[in-house]
Amino acid sequence: MNTYEAKQAARKAGYQAKAAQAERQADAAHAQAHDMAQAIPFGQPILVGHHSERSDRRYRERIHQGYEKSFDLQKKAEHYADKAAAVGKGGISSDDPDAIEKLKAKLASLQAWQDTMKKLNGILRRHAKVDPETRISALVATGLVDDSRARELIKPDFMGRIGFAPYQLQNNNANIRRIAQRIKDLEKVADRPEFERSGPGYTYREDPQENRAMFLFDGKPAKETRDLLKRHGFRWSPTRSAWVRQLTANAQWSAMDFMRALELAQRQQ
Repeated sequence: MNTYEAKQAARKAGYQAKAAQAERQADAAHAQAHDMAQAIPFGQPILVGHHSERSDRRYRERIHQGYEKSFDLQKKAEHYADKAAAVGKGGISSDDPDAIEKLKAKLASLQAWQDTMKKLNGILRRHAKVDPETRISALVATGLVDDSRARELIKPDFMGRIGFAPYQLQNNNANIRRIAQRIKDLEKVADRPEFERSGPGYTYREDPQENRAMFLFDGKPAKETRDLLKRHGFRWSPTRSAWVRQLTANAQWSAMDFMRALELAQRQQ
């Protein structure tokens, strides 16, 4: 497990802990409200005009609030459980130190699948005039599909096409190009040396290992400066004590533009 995967695991564990805590609190709130409700005899109405009316209404309102709190906490537990389940499901992150290798493996898989689709479609074209069983045998003989999958491939779709539709090859090819470009971009970042530049009251740093561009200030920057950072895509990171964004060509341009704007504003003061 690399550092990124460890962070992801810790993040998931954190969400799971929050979900479990909210679940326990929901159960406790529900149990308390239920116990309070048990104290009221079944069918017992509020005695309007009786000296107990006001306190009885307050008591019943507390029961209602207890159940509401329980329901809200249950929703909170489900929210964090969903967030925990989503961790790591967003594809290969550029922050992952092994991203390039993982993307290369994914690229190889996509390319192999593209070749498979082309080969199977070619077999179907060459056997266009034979009976279905012969087609199936030809497909299975490649070792690329089993009998069940071969039978699916010879079934016409809504447009009467058999095999893999053109859009399937086009979409897969688009993914191949996208992944290949991501690999090139990440390799450029990986080959880039660390860069640091100081300005009045701040330091700008590019860290390829962290895959982050960041601004570190001597103290808390003014609101105008913070707003300017946000407009340039930088966000405060408590763990780094810096304003950061992912290190990309666009981030580099934004950083330079921010520094120009900040220095211009400082000269005008």
